[in-house]
Amino acid sequence: MIEQQPRVAVLLPCYNEEAAIAQTVAGFRAALPGATVYVYDNNSRDRTVELARAAGAVVRTERQQGKGHVVRRMFADIDAEVYVMADGDLTYDPAAAPLMVEQLLAEQLDMVVGTRRHEAAEAYRGGHVLGNRVFTGLLAGLFGRSFTDIFSGYRAFSRRFVKSFPVLSSGFEIETEISVHALELRMPVGEVTTSYAARPEGSHSKLSTYRDGWRILTTIGTLYRVERPTLFYGTLGAILVLLALLLAEPLIVTYASTGLVPRFPTAILVTGMVIVAVLCFFAGLILDTVTRGRREVRRLAYLAQPAPQPTVTLPQQLSAESSRSRISR
Repeated sequence: MIEQQPRVAVLLPCYNEEAAIAQTVAGFRAALPGATVYVYDNNSRDRTVELARAAGAVVRTERQQGKGHVVRRMFADIDAEVYVMADGDLTYDPAAAPLMVEQLLAEQLDMVVGTRRHEAAEAYRGGHVLGNRVFTGLLAGLFGRSFTDIFSGYRAFSRRFVKSFPVLSSGFEIETEISVHALELRMPVGEVTTSYAARPEGSHSKLSTYRDGWRILTTIGTLYRVERPTLFYGTLGAILVLLALLLAEPLIVTYASTGLVPRFPTAILVTGMVIVAVLCFFAGLILDTVTRGRREVRRLAYLAQPAPQPTVTLPQQLSAESSRSRISR
């Protein structure tokens, strides 16, 4: 029997990964023999490009610095049915890739996240573990649901996801944006637990705990403002109204007993706060309409791509086509 295999592309964004890139490429070529491995170099100053090409990868370059820029370029340039994205530092287990692809196709999912299981203490800093839990909980609280590991860079995507995802991030906040995109369009997604190893000697993390943590936090806030404008601006309006009432309480008591307003500047401030609160409420309602329109456009772009199909054998396909032909006659 001849099986029709989907085109699988392995995407590896890289920056100064000469210590690990050759082994990473070799691992994914062995795990997914029919896949094409792409290495997108992001201005490396070492031998990353040379070693990746020697290992059998298709090497391309993105000049704009930052992982988000690299992902945007990869998603735009590569044409495939299934995309597997990982890092080029040998921390993710290539052996898990076939299982992720199989689940994506069998269940017709749009994304499968490789949830990290740490096999070495040095693989994942304790602060990063805490930060992952905090941000995961925050995302669940803001958007209603989340993933076990929202910062995992090991993911399998359908063509539907990749070609409907408007990448806006520039750095390591890209994983957060990917997660929110899936949550907002209510895409079918799954998770596979994978091992997560320490970097090999000579490979160094490019993630800055505090700088990138702040960028991730601001990205979540921005995405919440954009995707949930009614709640965001409504909350601001409610806070302003509450503060205005607290400031106005002594004025109201004094006016009720004497008929006078002794602190006129406070009264002006309270009036201004209430006006701004009303504007916030209306801004939230108006922007919610805009957001719904944007979401519909993204949904249509998503539906314009074919759904991932389970792998079928040639006799099965011929039998199905024969059945459809008989029905049409």
